[in-house]
Amino acid sequence: MTSMDSQSDAERINAVMRQQTLASQMGIEIKEASAERVVGTMPVEGNTQPYGLLHGGASCVLAETLGSVGAALHAGLDRFTVGIEINATHHRAAAAGIVTGVATRLHGGRTVATYDIAISDDRGRRVCTARLSCLLRETAPSGGSDLRAVSG
Repeated sequence: MTSMDSQSDAERINAVMRQQTLASQMGIEIKEASAERVVGTMPVEGNTQPYGLLHGGASCVLAETLGSVGAALHAGLDRFTVGIEINATHHRAAAAGIVTGVATRLHGGRTVATYDIAISDDRGRRVCTARLSCLLRETAPSGGSDLRAVSG
C-alpha cells in the first residue's frame, strides 16, 4: 500500500486531475492524500443547481473523486480503480464558499475498497454524507490518465 502525505504528492495528484477531468472542471483540489484518508475542497460557485445551491450531483462528484484517490493509493499505483457504487444523503444546502470533503477508508481489500465521505461547509456544518465502493483492477483502460503519473 502506498501513502502520500506530503504537500508535493498532493500537488502531483492535482496535476493529474487537471488533465481535462471532471474534477478539474469543478475546481476540486486535493489537500491531503493517503490510502486511509483523503481531504479535498470544491467551490460552491459554478457547481450549483438553478436555485443557486450546491448541486447534489456536485457533492457526489467530490465524494467519488476523494474516495477514488484513496482507493487508488490503497490498491497501489500499478493497479486501476473504478467506482462501482455511490450513495449520498444531502443534509443541508450550501450557497457560497468552499465545501471540504474527508474520505475515510472503511474497508480495504484486494478487490474492493470502500470509503465514507463527509462533506462540510465553511462553518463546519455537514452538507452531505456519502459512501463509495471501488473495484480494484490489475490494468487500466487505454486512453486515459492514471495516478501512476504521481509516482514521479
